[in-house]
Amino acid sequence: MANKYRTYKKDLDYSYTLGIFLTIELLLHQPERVQCVFISSKTLNSEGVNKVIELCQKQNISYETNDKIISILSPKENCYVVGIFTKYTQNLEKSKSHVVLVNPSDSGNLGTIIRTSLGFGVSEIAIIKPGVDIFDPKTVRASMGALFNIHFTYFDTFFDYLENYQNHEIFTFMLNAKFKLSEINYQFTNPFSLVFGNEAKGLGKAFESIGTSIIIPHQKTIDSLNLSIAAGIALYEFTKQIVS
Repeated sequence: MANKYRTYKKDLDYSYTLGIFLTIELLLHQPERVQCVFISSKTLNSEGVNKVIELCQKQNISYETNDKIISILSPKENCYVVGIFTKYTQNLEKSKSHVVLVNPSDSGNLGTIIRTSLGFGVSEIAIIKPGVDIFDPKTVRASMGALFNIHFTYFDTFFDYLENYQNHEIFTFMLNAKFKLSEINYQFTNPFSLVFGNEAKGLGKAFESIGTSIIIPHQKTIDSLNLSIAAGIALYEFTKQIVS
């Protein structure tokens, strides 16, 4: 069974979790996607591994001890569990608010935004192509397993997204925006979409006439905020009445 698995490439139809905690999150939230679990002989009978085995047995998921395949799949020596899962597609819920990422290019940022979004109660993520691979193990790790508890969809263009979610109130985050974040009235009758550009270029001029443009003010000692930081600030402001 283990012989068919190899180091991650985007064109594979599977990905994997690297570590006990991530594998537990996978087994809890997406058990039907799991193909098998590999466990290191170095950590047998630990509390975390026992939890992994318990979940595998409960869900009738295959598991085995295999140090060799773990060393092939994991770049780190302290990885003791790997969960293999089949990639999947989903639809975003039209009744819920979304985070929309236009051409995100960094796995760490994407994973952090996924985790932050889920923490603030926004579990729907749209990604406009081209964009970083959401199933890259680096993204999975950065999300701390939150990936398995959200809905996400890739769209060819932002206008494809708009066509599918016409009732959402659109808020675009730009440096040349019309409004400051503090000037927004957060009483919404429709779900909202928070739209962010990629790490290098942000949103282009085509977005200036779409929805309501917002800037998060900061000192001029920097040119812009990190994407995941900006998303976190926006999510806090837009959801604080709900989360609190």
